[in-house]
Amino acid sequence: QVQLVESGGGLVQAGRSLRLSCVASGSLFSIYVMVWYRQAPGKQRELVGSISSSGSTNYADSVKGRFTISRDNAKNTLYLQMNSLKLEDTAVYYCKVGGRDFWGQGTQVTVSS
Repeated sequence: QVQLVESGGGLVQAGRSLRLSCVASGSLFSIYVMVWYRQAPGKQRELVGSISSSGSTNYADSVKGRFTISRDNAKNTLYLQMNSLKLEDTAVYYCKVGGRDFWGQGTQVTVSS
């Protein structure tokens, strides 16, 4: 069992930046693929991007060039740096262990005009 706790969400103006964090329990964080998802009101949950154990990243087209996923294995922490935020980035953001059904509780990001 892995517990994931997201933080860093909040209300931010369009065009600004925000960084989300996800702290994982346990000693195996460094070997996991980690994934960020988001779910906007009334919409299905969608993949934001992922990072492999070696640090390779992939992103959804909607966030490519604006969002950056990184990890600090020494701190068991996953990050999502979000720049140039848009209104449509408003959602609850979740971290997840790739290939496993371990999810965080989510953190709300609201982008205002």
